[in-house]
Amino acid sequence: MGEYAVEVHDLHKDFGEVYAVKGVSFNVQRGEIFSLLGPNGAGKSTTISMLACLQRPSQGDALVMGHSVTAVPQQAKAALGIVPQEIALYDDLSARENLDFWGKMYGLRGAALQKQVDDVLELIGLTDRQKGRIGKFSGGMKRRVNIGAALLHKPDIIIMDEPTVGIDPQSRRHILDGVKALNQQGMTVLYTTHYMEEAQELSDHIAIMDQGEIIALGTHGELVRIVGEQDRIDLRINAPSELVMAHWQEVPGVSQVTADDGLISLLADDSNVVLPRLFEVATAVNVRITSVEIQEPNLETVFLHLTGRALRD
Repeated sequence: MGEYAVEVHDLHKDFGEVYAVKGVSFNVQRGEIFSLLGPNGAGKSTTISMLACLQRPSQGDALVMGHSVTAVPQQAKAALGIVPQEIALYDDLSARENLDFWGKMYGLRGAALQKQVDDVLELIGLTDRQKGRIGKFSGGMKRRVNIGAALLHKPDIIIMDEPTVGIDPQSRRHILDGVKALNQQGMTVLYTTHYMEEAQELSDHIAIMDQGEIIALGTHGELVRIVGEQDRIDLRINAPSELVMAHWQEVPGVSQVTADDGLISLLADDSNVVLPRLFEVATAVNVRITSVEIQEPNLETVFLHLTGRALRD
């Protein structure tokens, strides 16, 4: 068995005229956390569904622990634990009863099943709530049980598709810490998210996806170096953004100007030099800058640099 837990070779998926995934390739090393980062609609979930053997690729293939998802999907699936975006639990059953059910689906029985359910409940921090009915749980607690269900058969790889969407900050923190704990125990994690800070905190390697393609891949440090030493400047003004955007684009040292929901973002070689000029230009067109935030380069900056759009939804 090679060094890669997952090998993805030129995956394509089209739905008639709609091309969701267009020639995606990447490798996930054993024992690492690998993130697919991109906005909603980038193709992350479709890529994951092909790796999980839920959808057949239109073209290309992938190997999961050496098993082809097209040739031997049952063997590929056996190596995986899948945490889908949607909650796959029964509201009328308790947390423990849900885990019992899914454990039996994986072929576990008797004392082995009960021990594994006990271990999973402890891992997701819900031992004291195991008899509670799922329908009464918060969204964050349901997500934690959803993750637990994917761990019952001790998979080699866990795939987590946007596991923190729509949950409270405390549950989100618990899930992120749980992902890191699983990885420290040796599990390979393939994680999808549109939250830049999650990918940055968790990942050994990150693939940035947009419009069905991987547009950049590397460690966090390697990706940030794509934009060099540029600063990102976020500004709000008391007028429509169109009044200043074209003028600011002409300021020496500014390489890109975009607007999203009233926030204007610029990439600049040196914010200390550029910022006074931005104020001068705004004043000249009778626009007042109401807030300024300067950020060191991050994955949001990389996405802005590569696509001309913000990563935010």
